[in-house]
Formats: sequence, C-alpha cells, structure tokens
Amino acid sequence: MVFLKDKIYFIIIVLTLYSCSNNPDGNITNAGRIPVINPDYSEITVPPNIAPLNFTVKEEGSAYFVRFSTASGTEIHTSSWKGIIRIPRKKWKKMLEINIGREFTVDIYVRNKNRDWLKFKSFTNRIASEPADPYLSYRLLYPGYESWRDLSIKQRCLADFREKPVIENTLVEENCINCHSFNNGRSDDFLFHMRGSMGGTYFYSTGKLTKTNLKTEEMKNGAIYPRWHPSGKFVAFSSNKIVQRFHSADNKKVEVSDLESSLVLYDIIKNEMINVELEDKEKYMDTYPEWSPDGRYIYFCRAQQIGEVYDYREIRYNLYRATFDQEEKIFENEELVFDADQINKSVSFPRISPDGRYLVVTLADYGCFPIWHKEADLWLIDMETFKAAPLELNSDFADSYHSWSSNGRWLVFSSKRTDGLTARPYMAFIGSDGNSHKPFVVPQKDPEFYGRFLKSYNIPEFSGFKIKLNPGKIRRAAATDALQAKWSGI
Repeated sequence: MVFLKDKIYFIIIVLTLYSCSNNPDGNITNAGRIPVINPDYSEITVPPNIAPLNFTVKEEGSAYFVRFSTASGTEIHTSSWKGIIRIPRKKWKKMLEINIGREFTVDIYVRNKNRDWLKFKSFTNRIASEPADPYLSYRLLYPGYESWRDLSIKQRCLADFREKPVIENTLVEENCINCHSFNNGRSDDFLFHMRGSMGGTYFYSTGKLTKTNLKTEEMKNGAIYPRWHPSGKFVAFSSNKIVQRFHSADNKKVEVSDLESSLVLYDIIKNEMINVELEDKEKYMDTYPEWSPDGRYIYFCRAQQIGEVYDYREIRYNLYRATFDQEEKIFENEELVFDADQINKSVSFPRISPDGRYLVVTLADYGCFPIWHKEADLWLIDMETFKAAPLELNSDFADSYHSWSSNGRWLVFSSKRTDGLTARPYMAFIGSDGNSHKPFVVPQKDPEFYGRFLKSYNIPEFSGFKIKLNPGKIRRAAATDALQAKWSGI
C-alpha cells in the first residue's frame, strides 16, 4: 500500500512538471516578427460564433506556448510539445461571447534547443459584432471531376466541428448528386439534383423529401443551376447543353462549356415549368440566374450563341438583368449590368447581398466554369454606381464559387490557394463599405486536417437551419417515381 501511494505521488509530480515545463520562463528573447502558423489566422476578423481557430506553429522548437488575451482581462493559455495548438472550446466560446466587437491578442512563445524561449511578435484579431449563419453546406468530391464516385453533400456547424452528411451517393447507387441550393438560407427549403438511375430534383421542405422530374417534353435540355425566388414560390434554373473537355497538357485540366443555354422558371405551387421569354433569346446563351432580394429582378450571365465551329477560349459572358412580374410571371426589359467582355473577362456565379447593395461575381478569362481557371477572382459590383472592382481577398489561385451570409457581412467562397489543386472553404468579413477583410479557411479540430484531406469543397453555401435527413428517408424518396412537372404555355 505504501509503495502504491509513493507511485501515485511520483506520477503526480511528473505530470505537474510535464504540464509546467513548456510555460515560458527564464531567458526570453524577442523574435521581432510574427511567427509562421498554419492555417494563417493572423490579423483577421472572425464571427462571434466560429469554432476555435486551431493551428500549427511552423517554427522549430521543443515546446510551444500560446496566450490569447483581451483588454477586458480574458485570457486563454494553451501549450504543446509539437506546435499543434488546440484551443479549449468552452473557453474560446466564452472569450468570443464576452468580447463581441472587440479585439484579442495572440502571443506565441517557442523554446529552442538551448531551452531558451523566443517570443514572437504579437498579432491581433477582431471579433465582429455580426455572426455568420450557423451552418455551412458543401459538396465533397475528388478534384479530378472525371468521375462521380464517392460524392457527398455535408453540413457543418460553424460554432463547433460537427459535420454531418446530408446525402452520400453510396446510398443511391453512386448516382451523381450536385447543385444544392437554399431558399436564401432563411427557411427550411432546400433542393439538390441527382443524375443517374434515381435521377431527379429533390426538394426538402418542412422535413419532407420529394423527387420531381423538371424536364418536360417541350424542353431541349434539363434544368440545372438553381436559385430560389425570395417568395419561395419559384425557382429559376438554367437549361443547359454542356460539354466537358479533359486536357493532358493544359494547366486547366477540365474545361466545361455551354453549347446552348436558356433560363426557365419552376412554379412550385403549380408544379409548372415556364420558359423565360427574353428578346432575341435565340441569339444568346443565358445561364446562372440570381434574384434581387425584393424579387423584382433576375440577374444572369449571357454570351453570344456559339456556332458549329468555335473556340471555347473566346466565349465570354456578361452580366445582365431583367424585370420580373410575379403575378403575370413575365420577364422584360433586359439590360446590361457589367460588360466583362470589354476587359477580356467572363462573368459567372452572380450573388447579390441580402440588402441589395453589392453583387459579387467570379471573373475568369473565358467561359462559365471558372473553378479550374487559376486566374479566377471575385469582383464586387456596387449596385448604386454599377462600378466593378476586384476584392482584396483574392489570391494567385482560383477563387470562385461564393455565398453571402443572411446579414450580408460574411462571404464564404471556394479557393485553391493552399495547393492550387484542392478547393477549400474560406470566409471573409465584408464591411458596409464593400471592402473585404483578410480571408481565413474554415477551422478544423485537427489543424493539420487540410494537409491530408484530398477532396475539394464545392459550392459552399451558408444556411440558417439544420437539414435533418436520414438514410431511410433518402432511400424512400429515391425509390419513388418522380413527380412529373408540367409545361406552362406562358
């Protein structure tokens, strides 16, 4: 018994020494620079409902100590032997909650081989007053895009690290699942497409999942690229004939082009597909619809209709809009909003802020599928002046698909800046003046996660509600005959 007590005391002493040995003491030297950390979470603005920004200190050392502190006196201390910094979630959450609208300082210490401590220059992050929407949904797939095996749509709670599948294609005979879309993220209306043996458009509303075939006999092509009307009564789609090219030498491994495209409208209540009649529409390819917050305008990307012989590198889309009469379901008065072709660029993915003040597009050298275009950047259009300019959040690699938070202060987008190949979800604060703050990658529990994870994050979308689907509900909906949409003569 005495021996057991001595052993316990010895263990306690060892653990105490172990826990204290990587706290800074003795001779401390100033490094005079900010340390290299990965992911880079320095000098950023974060929402008050974000998960802990775990990171790895990429400086050589035998021990690491990090202190998070605020002017209000809140402090969090964490240490590591290998430089992997994991922040206690409860302490992190409390620090953010009581310091909303304020800043917090990060101090990093590293012990060298001589057991002396090196203190790096402090950096400061700001906690925004405006939260992000609580959930982020995205499609996960391998970056080759040649195959649709092992696809899933998942939803992540941004306040912690919980990620749950919405649907995995292993449940549905490995069919392709794509183009998920929310009703502005402010209701529980949600849809996604499925191609293959169980194909259709799946609508999720009030907890129910139904399958609809939107393609009627009168339509030449299927309905893709959806956007919900703010009323929730309609969904605009583009109806596209698409071709893919896989290059062996070009640095753009995949090129997706329209051969023809037009806009269609789905009346949810009447289960009707309506042709969007625009003047001289046969001369153009219209794709990627987007609604104004008041529902009075539909924005879309337009290019000249190609002929039998064409160079896909010469296809460029401009941004247009047309008025929408909700009662008559008529579109009129189309007008040019942004002439991208004039600057030898092509526009895609128009997304307007919830207050209608700004519109962000992806700009590339040509085409309408910019995710494989290294030069793809996000541009902001001031809807009061219609002036366009690149956002400061862009990188040297593809920055493309983007989504606004419901309060218009956060933009999430897909970026390949990490390695040029795999797309990761980045967030950035957008000020009321339209200026973007430094972006940061959505945090993971393991800060080294992105270095090992091989899949790309496709179509990141904010949402305000949790999608509650289970395998049984998905299988039952997939096994049913699709509700056939009707064609309207309007």
